[in-house]
Amino acid sequence: MISHDWDTCKNVLCVRLDNIGDVLMTTPAIRALKESCAGRKITLLASSSGAKLSGLIPEIDNVIIYDAPWIKATAPAHNSKSEYTMVEYLRQGRFDAAVIFTVYTQNPLPSAFLCYLADIPLRLAYCHENPYQLLTHWLPDPEPKQYTRHEVRRQLDLVAAIGCHTADERISLSVPLQARAKVLTILREMNREKKRPWVVMHTGASAPSRRYPPESFAAVARCFAEETGSLLILTGSETEQELVHTIQNMIGMPSYSLAGKLNFSELSALISCSSLLISNNTAPVHVASALGVPVVDLYALTNPQHTPWKVPHHVLFHDVPCKYCYKSICPEVHHNCLRLLSPGTVVNAACELLREGAGQSREVL
Repeated sequence: MISHDWDTCKNVLCVRLDNIGDVLMTTPAIRALKESCAGRKITLLASSSGAKLSGLIPEIDNVIIYDAPWIKATAPAHNSKSEYTMVEYLRQGRFDAAVIFTVYTQNPLPSAFLCYLADIPLRLAYCHENPYQLLTHWLPDPEPKQYTRHEVRRQLDLVAAIGCHTADERISLSVPLQARAKVLTILREMNREKKRPWVVMHTGASAPSRRYPPESFAAVARCFAEETGSLLILTGSETEQELVHTIQNMIGMPSYSLAGKLNFSELSALISCSSLLISNNTAPVHVASALGVPVVDLYALTNPQHTPWKVPHHVLFHDVPCKYCYKSICPEVHHNCLRLLSPGTVVNAACELLREGAGQSREVL
């Protein structure tokens, strides 16, 4: 479905209303849009979470923050005032076109209706049903009935339908120099011997169903540090500080916590300097993918399409009959897709990636 209408669109709105990792996995498609028309301006309509990437993705010229009521939110909407306000704001943006990016479990039509009300003339998305006038260009969504794709590939295929391609399909993320300088100062203080590689372990995740058990994380950390002599740095959000502290106590040997102490830019800088990331399936995995850092991804089988992209990695899980449940809380309660993943398997995978990558920290201190 190549449409020449899109060739002259200079002012394009990209709608991606879910989380940081989802926005990151959309950046190759955004790059394709940007590169396919000289002088094209890209504005991202993103949630408060996704907007944390503002200024970190070179292909994006502007970010508008909008927490949509049809996307899982931390607080319920009490009226439609913000929707009317956003429609008017988008109308004033005089966008030539809008591309609505969604995972296949999300319905694009609320976003399409928002763009329709804002008088954006061209509107593209995947859709499971006929959108009629809400979308001017749409692709029947083949997922998940026919097959599933990696989320990056899904969005690249969407923009390819209007003739937009890129030779560089890597995830895009630029680490600010100021954030990198702050992180290097912290690392120098931690690693005064200047001999040990450091490894980042991200032990949290927004969904409980995607969290490796704390005692298992502690066992991995302890065994990995004993085997490799690596410096262990545990990260997480401010709300995950207690979790990280609990894991540190269970490790029973020195480790460092930066949970709640770094903003997103600084967390990205830390990962960029690391020899390896060991993480639950959450945003830091996609940060590592963007920055070329090897990843051990402790992958709860809630969905199949968000694995690391174009970076050395191991995706680890215990296969279960209830896989691909798409639930934030394990519906079977047992959490077996992660609980039955042995720490020894994780340590072996991490050691293998460390050996393959020469096992040296990415910055000489």
